[in-house]
Amino acid sequence: MNRRMCVFGWTGVVLILCATPLAAKTSRIYVTNHAGTTISVIDPTTNKIVSEIKDIEAPEGVNFSPDGSRIYITEIGENVLKVLDRKSGKLIKKVPLSGIANDVIASVDGKFVFVCIHTEPGALDVIDAKSLEKVKSIQTSKGLHDIALSPDGKVAIASAEGGKKLAVFDLTTLTLAWEKEFDMGTQVLALQANPDGSPNLLYLTMNRIRGFAVFDFAKREIVNRVNFPTDEPELIPSGSPSHAIGLTPDGKTLWVGSRTYDAVFVYSVPDLKYIGRVHMPQVEPPGHPAMSGAPFWVVFTPDSKTAYVSNAADRSVCAVDVKTLKLVTRIQVGEEPGRMNTLALP
Repeated sequence: MNRRMCVFGWTGVVLILCATPLAAKTSRIYVTNHAGTTISVIDPTTNKIVSEIKDIEAPEGVNFSPDGSRIYITEIGENVLKVLDRKSGKLIKKVPLSGIANDVIASVDGKFVFVCIHTEPGALDVIDAKSLEKVKSIQTSKGLHDIALSPDGKVAIASAEGGKKLAVFDLTTLTLAWEKEFDMGTQVLALQANPDGSPNLLYLTMNRIRGFAVFDFAKREIVNRVNFPTDEPELIPSGSPSHAIGLTPDGKTLWVGSRTYDAVFVYSVPDLKYIGRVHMPQVEPPGHPAMSGAPFWVVFTPDSKTAYVSNAADRSVCAVDVKTLKLVTRIQVGEEPGRMNTLALP
């Protein structure tokens, strides 16, 4: 059986199974430093930064081609998709976009790259991965924030942070299929698929919930809202109460970050039974009360053994043992670390 490279973006997209088992030692964690100009690359075997991608003005999202040969980067400083050769680090092309971009992801077959456009009224820009030209901009009613793809490659689902909506796209026709409106803004999402690869449940953070919502794709409605335990004092949050969310690659646990409690809460799947929490580093400004380190994003090694949580206000990424829920180490990165993604190498 031939080995091949696989991409794992656990927050925003469910796992893509590979023909060959993968271990943590063959992966890298890419961390966007939102308020800086770099993307930090962490080796999970040493929990050290092994390289940096530089000269990225306010990097927002990072993702990869399915074969791992290319890196796709969105940035706030310039309305372009930057495409880099992963091995050499050289810029292949800057692809002009239709506005300020947030999340980015490649199609399951690698033929397209989809970019969430945050600029109102919002759109999903479609980039041809071969020509690296924008071939379509699918208009939406609100600016887009985060995106997930179904493993069957047929559906994309995007949140709208300021728009109180989800936008669902038909990827076979590259059209907007439908939108769903809520009573508050939608943040980041994790998709649980059916056995055939179609969307089943969407775990979703929202901008006024100290917890998360469960959206049933077939019913097109929220079927559950889970609140975090309130047995600890609140801290001063930075941004919405909850932002980070992700399913472990083995599908056994759901991890949800809380800026209010400066922790990541862990639940079993599918019953959503509370397992425990992992506290993140606090920020203590001189002469002021302690503030949340602002857990922003969570990803995992392909073997589901280690979780990585970016803490925007603390300028760190914390490695956590998934089994014991113990903090392994705190890795100092750049200014305001945000979105992350895991790349598994052959």
